Amino acid sequence: MGVHVYGIRHHGPGSAKSLALALGQLRPDCVLIEGPPDADALLPLFASEGLQPPVAILVHEKDDPTAAVYYPFAVFSPELQAARYAVEHGVPVRFMDLPIANQLGLDRKKNDDEVSKVRGDPLAMIARAAGYDDSERWWEHMVEERQDGREIFEAIRFAMTSLRRELAWDVAKGEAESKRESMREAYMRKTIRAAMKEGFEEIAVVCGAWHVPALVDLPAEKVDRQILRGLPKRKVESTLIPWTHGRLSVSAGYGAGVRSPGWYHHLFTARDDVASSWLVRVARLLREQGLDVSSAHVIETVRMAQTLASLRGRPLPGLEEMNDAIEAVMLFGNVLPLELVRQELIVGQALGAVPGETPMVPLMRDLAKQQKTLRLKPSATEKVVTLDLRKPKDRDKSVLLRRLELLGVPWGVGGDRGAGLGTFKEEWRLCWEPEFAIRLIEAGVYGGTIDVAAERYPLERVAQTEQLASLTVLLRQVMFAELPDLVPKVLAALESRAAMVADLTHLMAAIPELAQLVRYGDVRGTSTEVVRDVLDDFITRVAVGLPAASSGLNEEAADEMFAHVMNVHGAVGLVEAHKDLWFDALEKLAGQESLPGLLRGRAVRLVFDADRIDRDEVERRLAYALSTAAEPARAAAFAEGFLRGSGQILVYDEGLWAVLDTWLQSLPEEAFVTLVPLLRRTFSTFTAPERRQMAERVKHGNRREVKRAERIDEARAEAARALVERMLGLS
Repeated sequence: MGVHVYGIRHHGPGSAKSLALALGQLRPDCVLIEGPPDADALLPLFASEGLQPPVAILVHEKDDPTAAVYYPFAVFSPELQAARYAVEHGVPVRFMDLPIANQLGLDRKKNDDEVSKVRGDPLAMIARAAGYDDSERWWEHMVEERQDGREIFEAIRFAMTSLRRELAWDVAKGEAESKRESMREAYMRKTIRAAMKEGFEEIAVVCGAWHVPALVDLPAEKVDRQILRGLPKRKVESTLIPWTHGRLSVSAGYGAGVRSPGWYHHLFTARDDVASSWLVRVARLLREQGLDVSSAHVIETVRMAQTLASLRGRPLPGLEEMNDAIEAVMLFGNVLPLELVRQELIVGQALGAVPGETPMVPLMRDLAKQQKTLRLKPSATEKVVTLDLRKPKDRDKSVLLRRLELLGVPWGVGGDRGAGLGTFKEEWRLCWEPEFAIRLIEAGVYGGTIDVAAERYPLERVAQTEQLASLTVLLRQVMFAELPDLVPKVLAALESRAAMVADLTHLMAAIPELAQLVRYGDVRGTSTEVVRDVLDDFITRVAVGLPAASSGLNEEAADEMFAHVMNVHGAVGLVEAHKDLWFDALEKLAGQESLPGLLRGRAVRLVFDADRIDRDEVERRLAYALSTAAEPARAAAFAEGFLRGSGQILVYDEGLWAVLDTWLQSLPEEAFVTLVPLLRRTFSTFTAPERRQMAERVKHGNRREVKRAERIDEARAEAARALVERMLGLS
């Protein structure tokens, strides 16, 4: 009779199995678990059929959802197994850690001097004594891969007590490595005393192994009262959310994480031989990737893993032996596929699910309802989904994804027309992140459903957004999310901001998005006439003001303007709007002496590509820009502007090739050395085939091919042929 303290690892399959055996032997009448008392109401859900680990308790401030704490649980988490045991056996169960309401209150106080001692990794001391250089591996071998029942907990208690004594932390005085840890352990002891006063006779206490000594021998109650005096408190709310194995991994930055959650899941759930069943899964994965792995490979890999375990003095093969055997037998020494095994199996991408009766904010509940209706199940593994907007259900899926995007929940990324798809199709990459729950809680202030919140939230963004390009992105989001009532409001804000803009580049940055809207709106059946009016106004203003705005720019500003010009040029071609006005502006740029060489060269190229000037005129302008009288750096900038991104014109146009070749050969050595980096930058924008063709041309010399006359005089050709035949003795 009394208090029975079980020290566990927060996510340990061996700890979970041993704890289940120990609870079955003890049959406690009360179970206390290290966890947030703020979430006690959620404990009955741990035994619900609708709960599929991994899941996490989310506790957040009521007034500030970003101030939140997650408590993850996997099926192999001892705390989850303890809660399930208690609920299934009708045993009272509660959490006993320092409430999150208090911990968030402490965070608000910003006690930067809280830490008084640094624990580091005390287990490393025991691991080194046992001949291990890695405390994580030592714990796995000694605890997580064993199933010894209650006996293992006695050993853990002895080890932790010895360690804390070695580090001179007086449990009786409530000392720990920080004030926060002292408060946590004091609150745990307070909870234990409360259970004892209630008359429970067999109290099972489940806590992290490190806390065991602090909970076994309880100090005087006044010690804990003193430690907990004056705790600040915040108002909090709690819920359960789906979690992922990837988020349980130490590599994800989770402090209590483990290296191999997928392997731990297998250790806990495997019903037959652990090694054989694991290697069957590995073989199946490798075969799916096209690797030749047979059942014979599996058998030999099992044998090698068992042999390695024996040589290393271990009763059963662990993950290290498995990986070594897989590399040697299945992969023939190729370690690259092991990374795939690590991602897909050792860590894993499992995403949990919570019961329908879980308390949720209305927005989360509405999303769950829509996901079920649309059969759009969230997954932690990225998958590509193609939606056909001609189908009502697919269109509804697109609208949902776009409205979530508006609310800051990018469950779907992309939404563009995929390669080879018609303009009526969208390609999305879907991947659910647990953090999206926080964003939905934040967005809950705008409405109880996705539709209502998506209507209200953009209005706040409109008021806060000053950049025209950002407003055009918001306009696209609103239109594609099919929120027509918001379109006039966003457009009004866009026009009012544009009226005050003096910098032409802001207008230019907004044009491509508007052009996409005008073009794409026809596919979705959304009216875009009002958008076209704004686009026409922007293009007109840019075309009129571009020559003046482009003069006197330095190199950096010219490069930025180059990008804007190309984006506007693409937009004009996309919607076929004001082409004459735009090309008139480009022709002015092409003839503007004060223009930076980069911009002038590109202007010449664009009007040439549009057949506004002929080849002879282009050759004349290029020859003038690259003449020996021109300053070398300015000439190189002109060449870069003319050629950047496409060398085809240089490959096939003999005249332009000759002009460029002559200019290069005329450069003094010093100028040539200075310009090489600029020229290399230009040529690096060419495709590999273009560069090969140029290299071959230089290699074989710059000989021009003799061009055939467009019209041949057959009579004179015949006379010449007869004369040549006689000279060669052929007739």
